[in-house]
Amino acid sequence: MHLFAIQFESRIVVINYEEIIMANIKRPMFEPHILEGLCRIIGDTAEGLTGTEIGQILLNSNIPDIDSKNTKWRRLYSAFADWQNKHQCSNHILRFVQDAFQPVRYIGKEEIFHNRRLEVNKRLSFIGTELTEEGRFRIVEKAKTITDAEQRASRLKHKLENRNVHSFVFEYCRAELLLENYFHSVFEATKSVADRLRKITGLYADGNALVETAFSTTNPLIKINNLITDTDRSEHIGLCNLIKGIFGLIRNPTAHQPKIKFEITEEEALDILNTISFIHKRLDKAL
Repeated sequence: MHLFAIQFESRIVVINYEEIIMANIKRPMFEPHILEGLCRIIGDTAEGLTGTEIGQILLNSNIPDIDSKNTKWRRLYSAFADWQNKHQCSNHILRFVQDAFQPVRYIGKEEIFHNRRLEVNKRLSFIGTELTEEGRFRIVEKAKTITDAEQRASRLKHKLENRNVHSFVFEYCRAELLLENYFHSVFEATKSVADRLRKITGLYADGNALVETAFSTTNPLIKINNLITDTDRSEHIGLCNLIKGIFGLIRNPTAHQPKIKFEITEEEALDILNTISFIHKRLDKAL
């Protein structure tokens, strides 16, 4: 029997799988229209799996390839529908999805991976399942309608857009925001500040060493004003300390604690991301 662990995250119960297929635990079946949507994503003509890949992963997942001459998505639909109708669960379909979305398959194609995973998760949400960026599954609140699934995928992004958040925030954490993974949203957005400081200055340092060198008052590589008056210097040092504070608050704790134990609510994520947006906007005006 495969092992699994039960964790509690925020206000919902989350079960993190070590494997998709767990003995004696049957995952819910997909409704036909949801299953079709899933197959269309995986078998997309331009960016989906190749026919050879589909055949191999079906074999690995112990799903008979009963319609191998058909188009890719119809081939998948025939195989998936036949399997779940016979076994009255979706376990091996989930095994296929996990195999198809192993991150190693998308090296150098991270944007395709994130976008495709988002679309797959909209369908998986109807059986209360989500595929993480590590290529594993977890149990989430089950979506009841397409509106529910879309809202869960886009609510945080919409709120950030209403706050006129700097585009850099979306550039570094768009996929995590859409999946409401607050931990990774704020973590990736915080990393964006360090990435930008390195790009501006040409430095290779990280953390406080990066910030203090970039914002040195004697030989600054970044200046947000002319550093002539005491007010100028105070403002300059203030932004330096704000960035170090964000690094200490988010990057240090989150880098060393498991995500499941570092709880960040939606409201906290919005506040932190707004602060990071403010930092980027000040850097836009740097001399």
